[in-house]
Parts: sequence; C-alpha cells; structure tokens
Amino acid sequence: MSLFDLPSKEARLKELEEQTNSSDFWNDQENTTKVLQEIKSLKDKVSSYQEIVKALEDVNVLIELAEEENDETLVPEVKHTAKEISKKVEKLEIENLLSGKHDNSNAIITIHPGAGGTESQDWVEMLYRMYSMWTEKNHYKLEELDYLDGDVAGIKSVTFSISGKNAYGYLKGESGVHRLIRISPFDAGGRRHTSFASVEVIPEIDDNVEIEINPNDLKVDTYRASGAGGQHINKTESAIRITHIPTNIVVSCQTQRSQIQNRETAMRMLISKLEELKERENKEKIEDLKGVQREIAWGSQIRSYVFCPYTMVKDHRTNFETGNVQAVMDGELNDFIDAYLKMNMKK
Repeated sequence: MSLFDLPSKEARLKELEEQTNSSDFWNDQENTTKVLQEIKSLKDKVSSYQEIVKALEDVNVLIELAEEENDETLVPEVKHTAKEISKKVEKLEIENLLSGKHDNSNAIITIHPGAGGTESQDWVEMLYRMYSMWTEKNHYKLEELDYLDGDVAGIKSVTFSISGKNAYGYLKGESGVHRLIRISPFDAGGRRHTSFASVEVIPEIDDNVEIEINPNDLKVDTYRASGAGGQHINKTESAIRITHIPTNIVVSCQTQRSQIQNRETAMRMLISKLEELKERENKEKIEDLKGVQREIAWGSQIRSYVFCPYTMVKDHRTNFETGNVQAVMDGELNDFIDAYLKMNMKK
C-alpha cells in the first residue's frame, strides 16, 4: 500500500478542486473536462483506499474478538475477509500504476487472421466473442467499427472500440499474435490444426491532439457496407477505407449511419494509429514513420490456446496459465491481464 502515496493524491485533489473555484475555470471547456475527469479518478482511488483501511480495521477487531473469546468459529470469516481485502489491495495497486500516457483512454482493437483461410477466420470470430464477453463482464462498452465476413465462416477482419475507465491500460497487453490448437470442425478427417490471429490494441486519441496529415498522403475509397453491422447497414456505398500512403496504414469504418460519419470515425482511428506509431518509433514527424508489420505465424505468438490433446491457455510472456480454456473463451481474461501488468511493474 506504500505505493499508493495518499498524501500526494489528497494534495493534488485539493489543488484541482481549488481550480474549479476560479472565476474563469468554466471558460476553457477542454481544460474543464480534463480537470473534472482527474478529480473523479482521484476521488475514486482515495475512496477505494479508505474502504480498504476501514476493512482492515474491522478484520483486526474480529481477530481480537476471536482471540479474547477463544472462538475458532470466527476463523473462516477472518480468512475470507482477509482474502477479499488482499484482492482489493492488488486491484488498487494495479490501477494506481496504470499511469502511462494513454492508459486511461478507450481502446481500439483490430483482429486479423493469419494464414489458413477458414480456420484462422473462425479463430478471429472466437477471439472477437472472447473480448465481447470480457467487455460485458467488466461493465465496459463495445462499439463495432468495421466488420468483414469470412469466405466460408468466421471473420476476415474486425475493428471495435472498448470504452470505459482505463480500457487501454488494461487491454494494451493483448496486442500480439494469438495461437489456437484444436481439432478442426472444418476438417472431415478430424485432424488437429494450428491457427493464428493478430490482435492490435491502440489508444483512442482525444480530439484535442493535434497531428498534421497531408491530404495528398491519403487514399480514400468508398464501398458498400456488408457483414454483421446491424440494422443500420445500408446498400449504398457509405463505407469508408482510408490508406495513409507513407506508412501503409489502412483504416475502415462501415457501421455508422452515413458516409460522413464513417469518414470521421475512420480519421479518428487513423490519427490514433499514427500517434501510437509516432510514440513507438520515437519520431516527431509523420513523414519519418515507416510502420513495421509483424508476421502472423508460429514463433511470434504471445499466448496459446490449446483445446486438444489437453486444455490449457498459456501466456508466453508471463508464463501464467490455466487449464480452464472455456472460461477464458467466455471472457475470463483478468488473471492474464493482471499478470502482464504486474510483470511490467517490476521492470
């Protein structure tokens, strides 16, 4: 709990609240929003800390009572409460250390299949379902931005945003190649297959980030929307695909109501990708960016999901693993996410 540094958080909270009393505070809407968001975040953290302190005081009273009365029947309750407190402390420590530049941003996720046609496209659909269920279980919001059906089954590519507190901070470790090993439902011979899919996670950059894009560097295509975009998908060429020629970054959006809205969403996605690429390559200018595509194949995977001959999901960076592969596919990812964040805390 020493990592929490309550005095500095309380001091920062007091400083921000004093800013809100300034006569011109509400004149700058952009700054107002930032300050109010930081106040809420600090209040949530301080409140969580105080709840843990109160719970510790209560359990200490319970322990003293059990010792005084020599009452062993209270031991299970003490153990259960201590375990719950430990979980809360761990969660607070992780939230406290999600202090990266974009950790509090929403996340934009794109999933692409590797080689293997229907097999890998089906794997993309399974991963999309997994993240959708994680989103629902953790009370985040998912919005589908682009969706392309597979040739026979599954998905050729899908892009979606996940919105909520620290969405990018929690999900950034999901970036990389995910490997599936199973008996293929598409193989009449019942043979075991290995499939790959890449997951790309980038932060959704605020509209106030200024990034200059030369219009001549953009290739804009319109096409007819298709796939599982819902009832608002129409038969006109409202879908937008934008290619940033210097970096070969391609973004698409087809799920909004109009071509204008699809273009606006696609441009926000492009800006987010360019900003993330700039930071990753430590470049100041977009003109200097190249962008590197990693092969979606064996040897570059971050996590393996094994359905046969045994069941296991293993993260190759943290070595965290579980035998309950179905729970993971149903969105139980928090243990993997926490293990990744804890590993990076130690670096």
